[in-house]
Amino acid sequence: MSDLVLSATQMEVKRERSAIGSLRLVQTACILVIALVIISPLFMLLVASLKDDRFQILADMGSFRAFWVSNPTLSNFAEVGNLSGELAYGRYLLNSLIILAATVGAGLIVNSMAGFVLAWGSLRGRALILSLVIALYVIPQESIIMPLVIMVSRAGMTDTFAVQIIPWVASPLYIFLFYQFFAQLPKELFEAAEMDGASVFRIYRSIFLPLSLPALATVSILMGIEAWNQYLWPILVTQTDYARPIAVAIATFFGQDSIYWDRAMAASVLMMLPILALYLAFQRWFVSSFVGSAVKG
Repeated sequence: MSDLVLSATQMEVKRERSAIGSLRLVQTACILVIALVIISPLFMLLVASLKDDRFQILADMGSFRAFWVSNPTLSNFAEVGNLSGELAYGRYLLNSLIILAATVGAGLIVNSMAGFVLAWGSLRGRALILSLVIALYVIPQESIIMPLVIMVSRAGMTDTFAVQIIPWVASPLYIFLFYQFFAQLPKELFEAAEMDGASVFRIYRSIFLPLSLPALATVSILMGIEAWNQYLWPILVTQTDYARPIAVAIATFFGQDSIYWDRAMAASVLMMLPILALYLAFQRWFVSSFVGSAVKG
């Protein structure tokens, strides 16, 4: 009798293991399919940028040949990588890098200071100010963009780098993210520093800011993506190539009678590389910040 019970238990365990194995196989297959759907356009973009014939790129679209290049060349990158001339996409890329670095650098300082003051400062009405900051986030940027254009135009800031940086340095979302992170740090840290005679700015700079690497990484990546992908605002406030970013410059490929797909693909790859490098540089803190937020609820 005991042998029969033992055999039935073993069979049940085998069925459960088999079911778990089948479930994992289905999960793995689903993940692979999703990964292929996400990666395939990027891979096709990279392959097309290495082809020297724009007509061949069009002919290969819609078939598996779009994912293969028989004679790879970097000539497209050489053509669009100039700093001057008709295809000065190197200049546009440099403009975008300047705007990205200045926006993210200034944004980290301004938004983290504002978040710290709202979390630990002695400012009166902090709760009301925080509510107003959160309320501002729900206002779409597009709804205030025309008044902004008029303001910067009257200030003589159009067609400059400053006009693409200053309006987007302070953000309700990033102030709230910093506030949320600073507010979760132990109160004893602030009180101990105060007892040692440290000023509020010294506490922010020497204690709280070094502890906020995950928040800094998250805001850097999100703000970097936002600044890098700006399209409508640069179109409205730039008229020349002086400060025009690469996102706007690439669009000019598609306003021509003949679209040079090979150059457009190479310029798109160039545009993708810096923001990918930014993500890889801050990936560890970015992921830990999201995991920490999920665990804390």
